[in-house]
Amino acid sequence: MMLSFGWVRSKLWRPVATCALALCLVVSNIPAGAAEEDGQDPQGETAVADFLGKFCLDCHGADTAEGERDFAAFALPLESVPQLITADEIINSVTLKAMPPEDAEQPSDEQRVAVVTELRKAVQDAREKFNSTGGRTVMRRLSNREYENTLATLFDRRVDTLGLTADFPKEQTSHHVDTIGESLVTSGFLLDQYFQAASRLVETRLGKPATKPQSWHFTDNFKQYEELSNPHRDVFKYKFLCLYEQPNTDTRQGGYGHIQDFLQGVPVSGLYDIEVHAQAMHRDTHYDPKIFRIDFSEPFQLGVVPGDVTKGHIHYPQAIEPVLGTAVVPDEQPEWLSFRVWLEAGQTPRFIFPNGPYESRASVIATNKRYKDEFKNPKVGVSRSTLLREGELPHIRIGEIKIHGPIEEPGGGNEERAVFGSEGFHAERAVEQLFAFAERAFRRPLEDSDRQRIERLYQQRLSEQATPRQAALDTLKMILCSPSFLYLSEITPEDENELRPFDLASRLSYALWAAPPDEALLAAARSGRLTETAELKKQILRLLDDERSQEFVNGFLDSWLNLRDIGNLPPPRKAAWEYYAQNLPVSMKRETRLFFQNLLKDNGSVTDFLDADYSFVDKRLAKLYGLPEQDTLRLADGFQRVSLEDSKQRGGLLGMASVLTVSANGVDTSPVTRGVWVSENILGVTPPPPPDDVPALDADVRGAKTIREKLAKHSADKTCMVCHQSIDPLGFALETFDPIGRWRTKYPKPKGGSEAAKIDPSGKFPSGESYDDFVSFKQVLLQERRDDFTRHLIEMLLTYTTGRHMERVDQYEIDDIYTRVEADDFGMRTMLVEVLTSQIFRSR
Repeated sequence: MMLSFGWVRSKLWRPVATCALALCLVVSNIPAGAAEEDGQDPQGETAVADFLGKFCLDCHGADTAEGERDFAAFALPLESVPQLITADEIINSVTLKAMPPEDAEQPSDEQRVAVVTELRKAVQDAREKFNSTGGRTVMRRLSNREYENTLATLFDRRVDTLGLTADFPKEQTSHHVDTIGESLVTSGFLLDQYFQAASRLVETRLGKPATKPQSWHFTDNFKQYEELSNPHRDVFKYKFLCLYEQPNTDTRQGGYGHIQDFLQGVPVSGLYDIEVHAQAMHRDTHYDPKIFRIDFSEPFQLGVVPGDVTKGHIHYPQAIEPVLGTAVVPDEQPEWLSFRVWLEAGQTPRFIFPNGPYESRASVIATNKRYKDEFKNPKVGVSRSTLLREGELPHIRIGEIKIHGPIEEPGGGNEERAVFGSEGFHAERAVEQLFAFAERAFRRPLEDSDRQRIERLYQQRLSEQATPRQAALDTLKMILCSPSFLYLSEITPEDENELRPFDLASRLSYALWAAPPDEALLAAARSGRLTETAELKKQILRLLDDERSQEFVNGFLDSWLNLRDIGNLPPPRKAAWEYYAQNLPVSMKRETRLFFQNLLKDNGSVTDFLDADYSFVDKRLAKLYGLPEQDTLRLADGFQRVSLEDSKQRGGLLGMASVLTVSANGVDTSPVTRGVWVSENILGVTPPPPPDDVPALDADVRGAKTIREKLAKHSADKTCMVCHQSIDPLGFALETFDPIGRWRTKYPKPKGGSEAAKIDPSGKFPSGESYDDFVSFKQVLLQERRDDFTRHLIEMLLTYTTGRHMERVDQYEIDDIYTRVEADDFGMRTMLVEVLTSQIFRSR
């Protein structure tokens, strides 16, 4: 019994769901208001003890504490947090009829309501007793993404071209959340990486030598490697740089175009103008489009990414290659395409074909074989020469490339102005300039000790014969390695629970922007008004309306729904080539982000996450979903809001490819895997791991044809059954989606030629609700689990924005937030504002 009991609310402090309690009340024909009246059973404490004695202690007594739960000593009133937790657990298990087990004597509905009512009253009575014992956020360092965002904000320039965190230790998360202080540990190795990153950033951006603009012009020697080299020499004499496939393919033949005579890269970091004389070749080819797996109705695109010959093969993917610019390539004749891009010292521009053919080698082989009669001298296999000379092989052809830079910037550039002001570095004012920058970097007024350290290091470097500017740059590196910069340190005294203004400003800006406070927020902190609820709410709304709040949307969804893991378990290329050819992970994440962003902007109901008659798709997702918009949307249209009224296969989070992909393992699907995902991320309940003695799913499933049959055999063991009866119903309906979210009615045909099994998407919850398919499954969640979902979303918002997991004593305020959100029709914007103005968020 206890495994099922523990699963139902493994987050032991979670309160009973209002809808579930109402269900019990309806079943027992007791008016809903009766449970809230003060006129309770005068023998309430005895009633609880009698209930436990009759229905629970056989399994959960002193000698038989299944699941390590001993209720023999449980009594009212509640005197400790462990007792409070136990009360919550009993409430939830009794309400959802997960306890007692089916094969045990069952209490009547009246008995269930009576014991739940008394326990709820006891929990509420204990509020004041435990309200002051809430947890505190551990002082945490910036996460890697916050670190790079902070540097980009301080220096007013993108820093992803440097790859500053590429060699940092892999970020640790806690339940997928990357803002938890206890998980963001710092090691000696990481400290060394911080110093190297600061040194590299400062020297490449501010310590670079003065360099006059130069011009380069390349018209030949466009050498390409491996199997491309000989055909290009024979047919083109290396006169053209050609792109044949999208980047990041398995074969990597023509996905990256580099300049052979510019492998040394640019001399210094800076802005560079790049002109490319290019043409889209054979977009009107008569070859079967299925060979190339691209949409020839879409114009070819050319992109620019950085490359570094010292970091690996120049024609292969590299760790640091953000897209610096894109353009549409003309069909009729070559035209000059212009890009202004930022390149770091030693980086050389490389060119990519983002919507190019999928795996060039395979398409060349297929074309040679299928259209051999059209060639004068056909060859079997990979014969690019024949196709380039006589055929119509789709590709992008570049004939000339011009590079000019570094471009002179007003005031010495963004970094110079960010650190030293509009007038640039002045030796006589160096310390003052460093103080001003440090105040922005530390996100608070400087203390005397801060000024002393800064000035002392600057003077020390001067005494070591450093030039004034170099001394200032070395001091700048120290500032960027200071705990006051790397950590969200609190200057609020330890004996104060509520955050002071500057600490509150930092917590708010990193919650919504993943970046430092701007001047307006700092001004509110300086005035002291930020701690006033009205001013705090004003600033929250201002930050939300800023485009930088996209960082909150991205970061929160990566944590709540674990979207950052999309791609960790990719599907086989042959089974889901669209996933790679159309770069679907990007579109998948974008849909979910736009959906969330729309609810936040319009204060839409969070119940839309459970089911909705609309979503946001681009052309690629419309095709994956089989929506009619696949015939009308163009790639240039980007994402559009679409109606799902006639597409019941979609709607809400569970109909989105992002969720369906991250909840699968890439190769196949499982009701268990997806059921656990729904339990954890939608309902907020983490199932316990299976005991060591529970057999694996494949232990004894001989004769089973479908996953449902396998689970039935697996769950014949009562040890397995108690967990699976709660997990599996959350996953059965999602079996109608394959590992990347495509709709299906049958499983893949197994090897051996046997018939593909039909999918049965029906199921039944342990609490009695049943469903027939995906549509009715969502309705059960919406009608019977709405409150569980809403409370979990509130909890996740609090966890993400405060940097700590919620504890039992936080539940009282979560209940208060829930009440206010419910009163405003479950508005998403209302929920976030309530979270960010809550006492939990404003406290240490």
